Amino acid sequence: MASEASFDVVSKVDHQEVDNALNQASKEIAQRYDFKGVGASIAWSGEKILMIANSSERVLAVLDVFQSKLIRRGISLKSLDTGEDGPEPKPSGKEYRLEALIKEGLSSETAKKVAKIIRDEGPKGIKTQIQGDELRVSGKSRDELQAVIALLKGADVDADLQFTNYR
Repeated sequence: MASEASFDVVSKVDHQEVDNALNQASKEIAQRYDFKGVGASIAWSGEKILMIANSSERVLAVLDVFQSKLIRRGISLKSLDTGEDGPEPKPSGKEYRLEALIKEGLSSETAKKVAKIIRDEGPKGIKTQIQGDELRVSGKSRDELQAVIALLKGADVDADLQFTNYR
């Protein structure tokens, strides 16, 4: 048996599923009666997702449709970043715009927060190491690592945590 077991804490998003959800939302917006004549649309704008309509309420409704499609495709809404203080459509001429970004990878603040949770509440023999946009968690026993995974699944973290490379 290996002397040390480990796993990685990552935050990854399947871009094909995001693209599929965006296409479904775009089709629904084009067909729905309450979006007729309001210039509502959703599309990629480089790395960002751009939502446009003629009122801020309609832009938020477009966002709601997109979020429902993401949920149906199994993508956590924690991966969708609409800004620091929540979604606020910005006026641009006669229309309102809202940009959203798909977050991928653990930010250094999130990785530090997760490492602190493990240090404070997890088993004592566990070591953490930040490696770029992921966090390596290692310990002597697999039982302790499984306890850490259970702890992190219940933790309030602003990222969609996934556990990979369990050895």
